Amino acid sequence: MFFLFDTLTHHKKEFKEHKKGEIKLYVCGITPYDFAHIGHGRCYVFFDFVYRFFSAHGYQITYCRNFTDIDDKLLNKSLKLYGTKEKYLEIANECIKQFEKDMMALNCKKPSVEPRVTENIPEIINFIQDLIKKGYAYEAGGDVYFRVEKFSDYGKLSKQNKDALLAGTRHEVRHEKENPLDFALWKKETATIFWQSPWGIGRPGWHIECSALSKKYLGDFVDIHGGGLDLIFPHHENEIAQSEGLLDHKFVNYWMHVGLVMSNEEKMSKSLGNFVVLKDVLQKYNPMELRFYYLSHHYRSPLPFSYAMLDAYKKSYHKLCVLLKDGKINDNELFVAANYPIVRQVIDHIFDDFNTVAMFGTIFENINIIRENEELKSSLKSILQQICGLTLELIQENIDHSPEIKKLIEERETARKEKNWARADEIRDQLAGLGVEVQDKKI
Repeated sequence: MFFLFDTLTHHKKEFKEHKKGEIKLYVCGITPYDFAHIGHGRCYVFFDFVYRFFSAHGYQITYCRNFTDIDDKLLNKSLKLYGTKEKYLEIANECIKQFEKDMMALNCKKPSVEPRVTENIPEIINFIQDLIKKGYAYEAGGDVYFRVEKFSDYGKLSKQNKDALLAGTRHEVRHEKENPLDFALWKKETATIFWQSPWGIGRPGWHIECSALSKKYLGDFVDIHGGGLDLIFPHHENEIAQSEGLLDHKFVNYWMHVGLVMSNEEKMSKSLGNFVVLKDVLQKYNPMELRFYYLSHHYRSPLPFSYAMLDAYKKSYHKLCVLLKDGKINDNELFVAANYPIVRQVIDHIFDDFNTVAMFGTIFENINIIRENEELKSSLKSILQQICGLTLELIQENIDHSPEIKKLIEERETARKEKNWARADEIRDQLAGLGVEVQDKKI
């Protein structure tokens, strides 16, 4: 059985798809007002892992990840850089182009569909009109708001109480609202670069886009909806209100959220100015080293980031590449009853809410056994390449002038001559961690 942790119920649940053999996966994409940071990389590498897992398991999976290419942040940046809002799409296009390069470098498969908000305005307007007809939304001076009070389950995902939220809201803000908690579905604008609607010229609010896009591309029910932990409130909370208000039924079966990347014990984000741009990290490190670093931490846990930590995981990844280099890829029947307990344990960890920490732990704890068994290497290599998306290609580095490596090689030769095999093996593992493969000759 396969178990997933569901944010809504806050416990692991046995996974059951809504329609047998099919999975609908929606993941909130970037707002491309700046280049993606390593927190984005973590989120999308993980959901690529999920996508690969279900595909390898034989499911027909539709993966939708959007681009929020119209937003306050984009408009403000255009205004700051060019003195006008009209250049926002130029900024978005540049950032999306770089994002696609970053994802390709990290070996992330393209989602089934990647809709842009600006290309789906009619569907968003129709969704808002339907909410108004049902009494869940109202127009006020060219803006349209969602009527939070009408949706009785508001707060169920984030475990927030409406009265407590209201107590912390400034009532003098936005007098046209019926309730300070009501949030914007449509925002009034005057410039003709925006869209004509039944309420005048304007543009979508942030939250409505994902409800409209998931309905258009995945239908009225989503098996898994995911994103970063910071999206639980208000974004995903508001999505639930919009979609379930319109559909009159639960629209997501499993809510999955990826832990935040932390820098000096603070959330890494563009708004705080402490983020590290993904493309900069990928210029300093092989993308597979970063992907391994992401997957070596449980997806729901915070990820502490530092270059020193990345260096340490880089060595472990090199060691893994050396260990499995002779394995032959078998892309069939990855999940059948394994011939080896180690492989069975690895698979069981994946089936337990994608526990990659325990998965890699099992592999590294059994290095000596794996090293001596070619079939075992092949099974593990197949899983790590096809599901984890790690290429496991040996990374060549310039080691000619490294005193540390030269010294280790000399020490190992001495240990072998003295038949100190335990020490020789220990040094071999150290060298593997540095990306150096040792091929022994007979003494």
